[in-house]
Amino acid sequence: MSQEKPKTYTAEFRASAVKLANESDNPIAQTARGLGVNENTLHTWIKKYSRPMLQDKAIRTDEHLYEELRRLKKENASLIEERDLLLVPCG
Repeated sequence: MSQEKPKTYTAEFRASAVKLANESDNPIAQTARGLGVNENTLHTWIKKYSRPMLQDKAIRTDEHLYEELRRLKKENASLIEERDLLLVPCG
């Protein structure tokens, strides 16, 4: 019994297969057969390539929140100082 070497698909082929599967009204199994790809392989590609990438989103860490808190405290102190200067009676 000989083992077949797994097929290697280009990134472009994978991306177009995922796009076709997502935009088609056909079942994924039918799309996979039409492309000559194993159904499980196509499901794997859909999971991998349809997921939003984390780098594209701004990830708010605790450090980011502490920096925002420091900035707001500084801004608040400045506004209080300005307000107090305006409340000083003239003359």
